[in-house]
Amino acid sequence: MRCDTKTFAQMYETVYKDLYRFALCMMRNPQDAEDAVSEAVVAAYENIGKLKKEDAFKSWIFTILSNICKKKWRNASKESSHAAEGVLDEASGEETNMGLALDVRKAFFLLEEEEQTIVGMSVFGGYNSQEIGEALKLNPNTVRSKRSRALQKMECVLR
Repeated sequence: MRCDTKTFAQMYETVYKDLYRFALCMMRNPQDAEDAVSEAVVAAYENIGKLKKEDAFKSWIFTILSNICKKKWRNASKESSHAAEGVLDEASGEETNMGLALDVRKAFFLLEEEEQTIVGMSVFGGYNSQEIGEALKLNPNTVRSKRSRALQKMECVLR
């Protein structure tokens, strides 16, 4: 796909709020979310020639953002697990909440890429199955089925 700066900016303008919400839910920190979105935008702009159809932009950039969040989260998880060893009090409610958030993220990252995109767009982006279906070129019923199965997988992991 051929794309100039103005066209890219117009496409980005339609999704930037949802990208930030998604990143904020994944990263749990406004600065980290902003960094992840910025990296995703730069990566998308640099690789816009790889996008075959303009109407696939939304799902494509969400996939890029998801991958960046996963990478950042894995790196942060490695660093924090080393730093947190023996430091936190197990009876602390803060640790319980942090542990649950880490468990949910781990369950999310065990999903396949398409499942992550569907769950991310649905839960974090607030898109309905019709909108997700249009973005991913899937039937809305297929989106609902895949979302349901993905959430069941996450539930199994969290048990």
